[in-house]
Amino acid sequence: MDPRILPGLTKGEGTGPFDAASDPAVAYDAKHGVWMISSLPISNTSLTPAVVVSRSTDGGHTWGHPVSVDPNVDSSDKNWIVCDSWATSPHYGNCYMEWDDPNSGEIMMSTSIDGGLSWSAAIGTVNHASGIGGQPLVQPSGTVVVPIETNFMSAFSSTNGGMSWSVPVAIAQIQSHTEAAGLRSGPLPSAAVDGARTVWVVWEDCRFRTLCSTNDLVYSTSTDGTHWNKVTRIPIDPVTGLVDHFIPGIGIDPATSGTGSHVAVHYYYYNNTNCTFSSCRLYVGYISSPNGGSTWTPHVRLAGPMTLGELPNSQNGLMVGDYIATAFTNGIPHGVFAVARASVGEPYNEAMFTAQGLTVSSQGAVLSSRGDKPLHTMSDTIERERPEKGQLPPRRSAVKKSSK
Repeated sequence: MDPRILPGLTKGEGTGPFDAASDPAVAYDAKHGVWMISSLPISNTSLTPAVVVSRSTDGGHTWGHPVSVDPNVDSSDKNWIVCDSWATSPHYGNCYMEWDDPNSGEIMMSTSIDGGLSWSAAIGTVNHASGIGGQPLVQPSGTVVVPIETNFMSAFSSTNGGMSWSVPVAIAQIQSHTEAAGLRSGPLPSAAVDGARTVWVVWEDCRFRTLCSTNDLVYSTSTDGTHWNKVTRIPIDPVTGLVDHFIPGIGIDPATSGTGSHVAVHYYYYNNTNCTFSSCRLYVGYISSPNGGSTWTPHVRLAGPMTLGELPNSQNGLMVGDYIATAFTNGIPHGVFAVARASVGEPYNEAMFTAQGLTVSSQGAVLSSRGDKPLHTMSDTIERERPEKGQLPPRRSAVKKSSK
């Protein structure tokens, strides 16, 4: 058995019952000393658990067979996991799992208090809200805030260790430009919390662009998950340019906070929003702020160019991935992203990468979006997905504005 492949999960690995697994997300439970990887099992022949969790108690060297979070459901999608590792929190050691049911659209949450060995019955928000792409975060107080895409960019929360979940509140309207040449992309949120309690949410958005012609990456922040600051643009490029930015992954150094927060963002981009299948070139970029977003360093190109012919196709377009991540270790940001290359003897040549030597430095941090003003107000319809279970590959149906 390959030690790099999670056991007990897929038929491809050899010891699992499922045809495939998707949507991995990783968390660490400091109280119980457990690493966890959540994923969505997929089977063409039978019902499967909504989400499963693979556990490691030896720092990721070995992994146990997966634990079912909610057994025998028709469908689930876009899971995310987080653990409360704040030693001062009243819910220290709780872990929280989020996913949505594509059939009903309802957001679901489950909680573990024993290092992922068992999970509570799944519950929704107080008003049984619909949403997709939630990313739960824990503040030092133990409050859990879950940014998510509903008909708005929204967030809901729990102050009682996951026993109940609030009604989602709107952060901002979603105004998203459709990427060229059929690339699978959408305004799913990426979120992080600083070392105090400020929550950041980043997504792709075109409100600062004439005719919604291309996407910037924008963000909003909150200290309580209920009251959110105005949408601010990350100044990667001038608003008059043609670069299209999408699929962001934000991370914040937990040893920093407030105006001293070290913020890092990885993302994908086209160098020309008006490209075609043959002319589009896809890149991975990186940008950072050493002062909580007051100023930003010039962006760095990490990977690319990738041609679209190098990407696998899905039922909703060419796919490089639905989301990526940025995590800090000892003050160093690490992004995890997919890079496609020309295939050699196989249908595709695409793997996961990280970049070395990245920093968050005040040197050269001069870019600012101060003074930028939104040019329009639109509202996109929430993204929907057909159930992944029972069919391969999955299909997304997203209704998004391309211009107005």
